[in-house]
Amino acid sequence: MPELLLELFSEEIPARMQQRAAEDLQRLVTTGLKDAGLDIGAAEAFAGPRRLALVVNDVPLSTPDVVEERRGPRVDAPEKAIQGFLRATGLTLEDCDIVDDPKKGPYYVARMERKGRPTQEVLKELLPEAIRKFPWPKAMRWGARRLKWVRPLHSIICLLGGSVVPFDIEGIEAGNTTRGHRFMAPEPFPVKDFADYEEKLRSHYVILRAGERASIIHARADALAREAGLELVHDEALVRETAGLTEWPVVLMGEFDEAFLEVPEEVIITAIRVHQKCFALRHPEKDGGKLANRYLLVANIEAPDDGVAITQGNNRVIAARLSDARFFWQQDLATPLADRVEELDGITFHAKLGTQGERVRRMEQLARDLAPFVDADEEEVALAARLAKADLVTEMVGEFPELQGIMGYYYAKKSCVPEHIARAIADHYKPRGADDDVPIQPVSIAVALADRIDMLAGFWAADEKPTGSRDPFALRRAALGLIRTILANRIRLPLAAFIEQQVRLSPAFDGTEEEAQNITRDLLAFIRERLKIHLRDEGHRHDLLDAVFAAGEQDDLLLVLLRLEALENFLKTAEGADLLAGIKRALNILKIEEKKDKRAFSGPPNQQLLIAMPEKELASAITRARAKVGKAIKAEDYEAALAALARLRAPVDAFFEHVTVNAEDPTLRENRLKLLNGIREVVRLIADFGRIEG
Repeated sequence: MPELLLELFSEEIPARMQQRAAEDLQRLVTTGLKDAGLDIGAAEAFAGPRRLALVVNDVPLSTPDVVEERRGPRVDAPEKAIQGFLRATGLTLEDCDIVDDPKKGPYYVARMERKGRPTQEVLKELLPEAIRKFPWPKAMRWGARRLKWVRPLHSIICLLGGSVVPFDIEGIEAGNTTRGHRFMAPEPFPVKDFADYEEKLRSHYVILRAGERASIIHARADALAREAGLELVHDEALVRETAGLTEWPVVLMGEFDEAFLEVPEEVIITAIRVHQKCFALRHPEKDGGKLANRYLLVANIEAPDDGVAITQGNNRVIAARLSDARFFWQQDLATPLADRVEELDGITFHAKLGTQGERVRRMEQLARDLAPFVDADEEEVALAARLAKADLVTEMVGEFPELQGIMGYYYAKKSCVPEHIARAIADHYKPRGADDDVPIQPVSIAVALADRIDMLAGFWAADEKPTGSRDPFALRRAALGLIRTILANRIRLPLAAFIEQQVRLSPAFDGTEEEAQNITRDLLAFIRERLKIHLRDEGHRHDLLDAVFAAGEQDDLLLVLLRLEALENFLKTAEGADLLAGIKRALNILKIEEKKDKRAFSGPPNQQLLIAMPEKELASAITRARAKVGKAIKAEDYEAALAALARLRAPVDAFFEHVTVNAEDPTLRENRLKLLNGIREVVRLIADFGRIEG
């Protein structure tokens, strides 16, 4: 079957939007084709600086014929009803079939056949609509057109089986022509199909696939670095970005004055990355591993002078950027970091949450309170918290916000602050992303926890919580950072008390004690949900997570993990698997009978009604297990709690073997169901075993 080829050719598409745009194009077109009844083959979308493209294989030339069957009135129905049915279907009585229903008698059935539509007709409707409604994060109009696109749209290719599908959008007509590289091959050329399209693009200096462009950049950058005896400072995000900025990537090496290396290397890396999209280079570890005064740039052209002019131009621009950075560095060093803390009172953190200075003072006290929980010195964590945000008022961070914390570390070191306290200024922002490490030094941990707890409590008090896909203050990331820091360092922390304290201290809060507790509960529920997602992503079973979380609310996140790990280990044993089967049998019987009776069988069983020896032994075993499990949980020894629970296995098995739960005597039945409820209550001290699969 034929293929569909679509290309939307425009001015430069921002690199950050390209991948999502390719996915959206594929989704919109393939969903539309399937909704039209077309059984299509595999589809693949592509994105580059000036084009979005899509190829869909095995597209039928028409939609299938459809037979629609509509049930009508009974044969002996009033004439008015029969005529209304015929008008609605457009048929005569002779065209209708009669079907005999044994219960309701014979009735009319209309069978209407709709012929399939040519796929070209479907595409003429589908594609203009998809283009007009394309979900760009930002779009623009140009000229007199009403069409919105990320940048001015110049041309459209739309081929089905090699033939043009004719349609136009505000004067932009679909055809079979595109253009190559803007400078090296700008002339238009026709294409026949996808293979011809990709081949001709390459011959016109355009590499269609973003992955291939990224591979070229990666390989050439590594090769150039090795040739110079250097190593590339790897940056996968920058590789993807430069692949989105170039159609024909050419990697070149530039250099800058060694005198700029007096500036911290993070400044140089950030300056050349942010402003010029260039890669930094460093000396091999055997040669000290320091940053080199060379860099790599990715050009979008094969210049006749082998890139000499391009490199020289970049050298001049980077020299200017680094001159600015060195000036900021020298200016900032003139003022000790501690002297900048007062300036934070002039910076608004959030309209409802006061200034950065107020926030730092809250963080300082909270860090003191947290210090004993992480084995840190109170005075040291207070100093680190006091200085944690001071670099926000420096010239360097004003120019490069990405360096907040990192510059604080360097300025603190220059102010003779001890290494581990200065390090906490940089580390308290960790983890900055999913792949980043968490802080591990006690002072760093205390400040990091204080930062996130105060942030989350403040925004919850201000009712600025994430909603749906919106999270403008990155509170989900803050919660995940809090969770990862606590779990990775195995910290026992009563979060509820600290959260409520910060809610009360928030400038946005002026409510009652009950309102503070409600906000705290809501925030804890949010953190627990993020914890569940994090643990699931770490590979823990979803049913065991549900079982542990259903056992009761817990503000000590580490205890949740310890309980989960103990349950996982227990269920891996034969003893655990056997006990689970018995417990689930008890829980299933309870669930069925409670649904049948529309009541819960709560409360203790009547000891006088325990007749058979197995039920007496089970009742005694439940009492012993409740005491031992409760004691073990109080001691936070979950292995011991599960071991105590395992002793129920034999009496549970004996009970089900010799005792009929649903006895004819309703009093005995209720008592035995209450006995099973006793099992449920004991196991729920650890987890809701009813949620465990298997």
